[in-house]
Amino acid sequence: MKLSARIAAPAAALVLAGLTATACAPQTSDTSAKGDEKSGTLRVWLFQEVGNKPKEEVVDTAVAEFEKAHKGAKVEVEYIPVDTRAQRIKAAFNDPKSAPDLIEYGNSDTAGYVKDGGLADITEEFGAWGEAKDTDPIAKQSVTVGDKVYGAPFFVGVRALYYRTDVFKDLGIEAPKSQAELISTAKKIRKAKPDLYGLAVGGAYTYGAMPFIWANGGELAGETDGAYKSGINSEKSRKGIEAYTSLFGDDNCPAAKCASMGGNATVTAFASGKAAMAIGGDFSHAAVEAGAVKGKYAVVPLPGVAKDSIAPAFAGGNNLGVLKSSSHRTLAVDLMKSLSGKKTQAAMFDAMGFLPTYTDVLDNAAKKEPFVAPFVQTLGAGAKFVPASPAWGQIDASLILPTMFQEIVSGRKDVAQASDDAAKKMDTAFTDAG
Repeated sequence: MKLSARIAAPAAALVLAGLTATACAPQTSDTSAKGDEKSGTLRVWLFQEVGNKPKEEVVDTAVAEFEKAHKGAKVEVEYIPVDTRAQRIKAAFNDPKSAPDLIEYGNSDTAGYVKDGGLADITEEFGAWGEAKDTDPIAKQSVTVGDKVYGAPFFVGVRALYYRTDVFKDLGIEAPKSQAELISTAKKIRKAKPDLYGLAVGGAYTYGAMPFIWANGGELAGETDGAYKSGINSEKSRKGIEAYTSLFGDDNCPAAKCASMGGNATVTAFASGKAAMAIGGDFSHAAVEAGAVKGKYAVVPLPGVAKDSIAPAFAGGNNLGVLKSSSHRTLAVDLMKSLSGKKTQAAMFDAMGFLPTYTDVLDNAAKKEPFVAPFVQTLGAGAKFVPASPAWGQIDASLILPTMFQEIVSGRKDVAQASDDAAKKMDTAFTDAG
């Protein structure tokens, strides 16, 4: 199956992949390595998950095979906390002597890290790698800046619609098949069961709102000759913004409570039984299974504007990249291939639920686990990515889009004014980023 995106990871990676709001390192001086040693110790930084042991076991197996195939090479893996990753990676870019050779990073940080001079251009090696031909095109996009490749996709993640089967059965309704039905169904549930949110939404849930914008034909930004300009205030984008913000109110999800909610909070509301629907990722599955709604929910793709269509989802996930400062470039690239190759990604899915970035490996994963199917369908329908600009990290970190949503649902600004103001802020960031 041809995906068209990538899927994200569980718990800790949710914050990272789908909600990446990282501070980018400042422009650094030339940190290019002066040699390419074929032996010695390789240092690797990977992200520490909430339950990290299964990840460690998969990585240890891949590392052991790598060391066996590369005599004289040793690998040291350090699992770094997600919440301090920005500072650690920034420091690594500025101090090559203490930097690792290979890092895991959120895929929306690629352009920023490339501008900072931190990641090595591995276009040639990626093109010659046999397995890379099966990489999903959108997954490959997440490691590409301009026409250069700066890493390998590690896993992917998209969101779909979780809904309460018991509530729907009780009310005699079916899963919505269009965006209009989604909105009306949410309000119908709230009216019948005022103790529930119809659809849990969040003013700070940028990646849950994006499908509404994209489904209406809007875009976050447009690119011409490498220069980006915000599209958030276009007529089509405004239709999507209006659709999403119409879900904030006493008739679905009261603004006083929901305006400040992010993605984790909306999934928690659903898992705890406080909402009849929520927009959650494949990576949300474990949390929902551990909640009060276990055995009483199902998942379908988030509907688009046309009946039976699927709204484009944000394609989140993590990548692996070789640092430009590595003095073991060839070995580091080989290790990157080992850790992000088909065998390891298949094992990582079994261990952690991380969705593979290869079309054939993902198909096999979907056959193994039925819960994956709606997310694979979403990918196949065409997921989308954030602008490949180093400005995105700043746009995300400065909460430009959440501020826009919150201004609208609070009544401080109408859609036109709020989107115009957000567009101006985005364009300033794009200009500043160069």
